Amino acid sequence: MLWLKAFHIIAMVTWFAALFYLPRLFVYHAMLEPDDERGDARLHTMERKLYRGIMTPGGVATVASGLALMAAYGPAVAHWGWLHAKLVLVAALIGYHIWCGRLVQAFAQGRNRRGHVWYRWFNEAPTLLLIGIIILAVVRPF
Repeated sequence: MLWLKAFHIIAMVTWFAALFYLPRLFVYHAMLEPDDERGDARLHTMERKLYRGIMTPGGVATVASGLALMAAYGPAVAHWGWLHAKLVLVAALIGYHIWCGRLVQAFAQGRNRRGHVWYRWFNEAPTLLLIGIIILAVVRPF
């Protein structure tokens, strides 16, 4: 069980590293001059590789190891209110992840309609979710 928990934490750290960095790339991308084709291509490549090569595998590994942990604990998890709240936040995080994927596509197709300030605020969402998830998992307030 401890190895599974360790893997879950490693996967979660990997996922969050990408969740923090990808929106920062969106900030830089939104700040590019319209005629900067080399910068646009470079940032798109970075965004795509980060999303497909690190963020998505990290998210899948986090969810899979979390489900395996739940299965290992058995029926007792049905009574853990903190876990239910955590799963709601994880679901929101998965939605954010999917939204990031759509933004990667929008930048690649030249369809971005938002400015860098919006992306700076967008970048804060995973931080808030991380705080909630960690507090629920460690403190287990209910």
